[in-house]
Amino acid sequence: MSFFVPSAESQDHAESIYLAIAKHVDAPVNDSRIESLTWEHEGQEVMAKVGDKLPACFGTDDEVILAIFDCGDVYKVCTPNRGAVCFDPVLASRTYVSSVDFF
Repeated sequence: MSFFVPSAESQDHAESIYLAIAKHVDAPVNDSRIESLTWEHEGQEVMAKVGDKLPACFGTDDEVILAIFDCGDVYKVCTPNRGAVCFDPVLASRTYVSSVDFF
């Protein structure tokens, strides 16, 4: 699958949104873009995939994942209300991550 950001109208628009989110959450921008991430959260395996809803255990109803960033010790999973526009992103400690898939 090719890199995308949900609701972006074009590849240029997707890139612009991605860069804006990265700046907002202070995340590095790499050529490799993360499509999905699987990790253990409070004893439960969860998966976040760009374009899918954030798992219910994070208490966000119908929040679509817009971007996932590798920030060294943690990954930042961003939805409109968790990192992209307001509040903090969902954090996944690298220690608990079992898989990372790229576009």
